[in-house]
Amino acid sequence: MESPRPDLTITELERNMNLSRREFSKSLLLASLSAVAGQWPTRVVRAAEPSIKAGTGFIDVHTHIGTYTDPKKNLTAEGLIKWMDENQIEKSCVLPLTSPESTKYLQTTESVLAAAKDHPDRLVPFCSVDPRTTHAGSVKALVGMIQAWVDQGAKGFGEHKVGLNFDDPLMMRVYEACQEVGIPLLFHIDTIRGKDVPGLKRLENALKTFPGLNFIGHGPGWWASISGGLTPKELGGYPKDKVKPGGAIDDLMTRYPNIYGDLSAGSGANAISRDLEFGTEFLIRRQDRILFGTDYLAPGQNVPQFELFEKLELPAEVSAKINRENAIKLLKLT
Repeated sequence: MESPRPDLTITELERNMNLSRREFSKSLLLASLSAVAGQWPTRVVRAAEPSIKAGTGFIDVHTHIGTYTDPKKNLTAEGLIKWMDENQIEKSCVLPLTSPESTKYLQTTESVLAAAKDHPDRLVPFCSVDPRTTHAGSVKALVGMIQAWVDQGAKGFGEHKVGLNFDDPLMMRVYEACQEVGIPLLFHIDTIRGKDVPGLKRLENALKTFPGLNFIGHGPGWWASISGGLTPKELGGYPKDKVKPGGAIDDLMTRYPNIYGDLSAGSGANAISRDLEFGTEFLIRRQDRILFGTDYLAPGQNVPQFELFEKLELPAEVSAKINRENAIKLLKLT
């Protein structure tokens, strides 16, 4: 989860133009996917319709409900679903935020589970607990907490966005518990939360220590690492230059089958758009382990993923995996 960029405000006329172009682009995407998956419609579901037909549309692995930093911008479950209908999103994973570094206003697992219970066909709940809380206790205690949430419908753990080193012993205890329960963990990584260094050596330590846990990468530190030669400052930012050889993401994905990428937020869009040729090749090369996501968290928020996908020229089968099929497989959605 990352803050919306204030410099992306546009006029109402420009917004309407972008929406029209977006709908046209999506209609082409859905039509092409129809030939590959056999389940994609050849028409666009319009925003005026109440929902997206089951078996169609995007699956967004990264959204939030509630308040993030601005108390005037509270996103309800109903508001999220309305936005989903406008953007061809069939299901959204809703992630709580439970660490003080993650947001001004915490978003509890219980609130996410309640929203998903009210909208079981549209919202997929995740669960989260800060590893420093006194009630988290041992790995055994964490397993008990996480399993209880899974029994209520949670499909993953996250957003794991904590002000500790990525492989701090308290963090490793969470990974061990998630591995035992058998759900993937979606993490945020940079130089402040889920802290790491260029090359993502702390993340690698977790990957090799817990080979049975599927990790889903997100955040500036993760996506900046699509490029090699990073400085510590770049690891926490949004580099705009061409991608350099030796990126940690490609290296880790080659050597560890339990690492995936969440394409959400400004960091995900920037990683692909900063070098569109490399980004396109990367998505094709890693097509089985990239997941569509937006990090939508506030009403009226700009979402750069839609503009990005208008620029990309991907084979239909690759788009189908990224936009939908990989999430269904990884999260065991029916």
